[in-house]
Amino acid sequence: MGLTQLINEARQAISVERVYGPAMERAGITVIPAAAVHGGAGGGENEGPERKWESLGGGFGLAGRPVGAYVIKDGDVRWRPAIDVNRLMLVVGVVALGAILTGRRIALACLKTHRARSREGIGR
Repeated sequence: MGLTQLINEARQAISVERVYGPAMERAGITVIPAAAVHGGAGGGENEGPERKWESLGGGFGLAGRPVGAYVIKDGDVRWRPAIDVNRLMLVVGVVALGAILTGRRIALACLKTHRARSREGIGR
């Protein structure tokens, strides 16, 4: 497989067909699933001295995750987002850790101020 062919295949793989799945219809309701798709491709080639040897390499990666679906019922189109529980828990954990660390710094600052005032005799 040549480098040009590899890049063309990667380009085809990262397309709108990967973002929107085929529409499904049942009982008068049409659902069009949607996903976030990310990808990339790269490669290179090298020739040795006096063209005694040549090397070629490349590759591509593709990643996707569901983001939701369009639901069409009686001519009304609605977006229904997919809930990524893993991502949600990660965000909640990061926010909680930030709150704990911020609260700790505030508590230490208050304690330091209280001790300094006690030494100076303020607040007695």
